[in-house]
Amino acid sequence: MSTRRRPTPPPTGLDSGRTQQKQRTRRDLLTTASRLVAEGQRPSVGDVADAAGVSRRTAYRYFPTQTKMLVEAALEGVRPEIEGALASAPSGPTRAEMQARVDTLVRAVQEGAVANEHRLRTMIHLTVLEKPQPGTLPRGGRRVDWVELALAPLKPRLARSAHARLASALSLIVGIEALLVLRDIRGLTESQAIQTSQWMARAVLRETLREAGLD
Repeated sequence: MSTRRRPTPPPTGLDSGRTQQKQRTRRDLLTTASRLVAEGQRPSVGDVADAAGVSRRTAYRYFPTQTKMLVEAALEGVRPEIEGALASAPSGPTRAEMQARVDTLVRAVQEGAVANEHRLRTMIHLTVLEKPQPGTLPRGGRRVDWVELALAPLKPRLARSAHARLASALSLIVGIEALLVLRDIRGLTESQAIQTSQWMARAVLRETLREAGLD
């Protein structure tokens, strides 16, 4: 006799609130670590937890090692630059404006990846075989934030599934993984890699708009 698996219930408002709290806690730890490093320290995970007012047990769930924490703290430092670039991009939902926003997203993120390539390679080395622990967030949260920020003007005009698919596609096109494929496997220069990523991003944006009747 076969049994049917019950469908997974959709996230509740409480789940969403917990996720946001985890994101804030993680951000607080990284901000504190960046500040301590800027003051000339090389803080341990425990030092950062104490300075941020977070329990050490919680901090170690997010950052099991000092190296992982310090690498992520350094990478967090590119956030203002990328978000500033997106803030200066066109803010409307037209095709031309969204292409400009997507171009800005790709260039800013990929130039940041080039500038921090060693740290990002280290991060991949530290996390590629690591399964996310219960109650923690996967790496790559910054990239998701930036993609969502770039797509914000278009989001109200797309079906939820179309927006989610576009966000997923752009998350694959930008970031260190895309850069490594284009540089290490395809042998492209930094400039060629960025241009290729922009071409791919424009293509998925164009197809999304066409399917939604917005082109």
